[in-house]
Amino acid sequence: MSTSRHPVALRLESIVGGDARLLALVMMLPLIDGVFPALILAGALNDPLGAVQVGLLIFGGSATVAVILAEMSGTPREQAAIVLLVGIPLILLSAVQAALAPSFESLIDIAIFERFAALVIAAIAAKTASATIGEYLPNPIVIIGLGLVASVDPSGATFTVMNDPALVANATLAAAIGVAFALTIALGAPYLRDYMDIDRFRFGSAVALGLLPLSLLGMAFGQAPLAALIVAAVFAIDLPLERDSSDAADDGPAMSVDPVTDGGDADGSVELDVEPVEESDDADAGTYPGDDTTDTEGRAPWL
Repeated sequence: MSTSRHPVALRLESIVGGDARLLALVMMLPLIDGVFPALILAGALNDPLGAVQVGLLIFGGSATVAVILAEMSGTPREQAAIVLLVGIPLILLSAVQAALAPSFESLIDIAIFERFAALVIAAIAAKTASATIGEYLPNPIVIIGLGLVASVDPSGATFTVMNDPALVANATLAAAIGVAFALTIALGAPYLRDYMDIDRFRFGSAVALGLLPLSLLGMAFGQAPLAALIVAAVFAIDLPLERDSSDAADDGPAMSVDPVTDGGDADGSVELDVEPVEESDDADAGTYPGDDTTDTEGRAPWL
């Protein structure tokens, strides 16, 4: 059920190749394209709940789930080792980017760059939801490159370290939440491959990701993206309740036959148990007990 052959995933797999490298590209992309520093400067990580939301949507999400369930092979322990191999550097790099976020802010016009970062997130959400729509949208790298060109201002660049330890801690928490999410998917992969529909979760997480840039632009969406992601995860799980009930219904009639054969109501099944005994008693007479010499047209067919 969990196999997903989304064109974007196939293209990434053909370019990168390898389980660890593909997972590293998917999870570290927000650090590479500048979306994560933009989220820090835009205030998306001012509280721990915002950090949880960003961690699940940016570092986790459908792309991470698809890579682990549909592309990675090996035992859950081996997959968990790959996740940790990618996740520990991810957490460290996130903390470094959070600490250097003020230097990044002094280099660009953050108001302009935030709009381009919102466009990047919206483009990724659209490409995640539909490959057909994604064909008509520019590459996110192109959008973030245009954003850097439009917002960069080298004249005011200074080297400044973040003086808010809580913000650095929230940024680190966001990365840790994303790694913990990926680790949970890797450990539960044998069950999720059977009971989770990746395409259904992919569409739901695209909706949640599409709400995130709207909240960055000042719209009062609050934790709506996180709520949408939770709803998508709930609807993506397809437990075999209907199959269990059908199996129980199939077992019912089979068990109801036993009382009849053991001496229930007199019907055709009781006569079938008696006839082999009569056959052994009358075998020397040369006449089969079930043979009926009556030539009447109206006799019962089972006679």
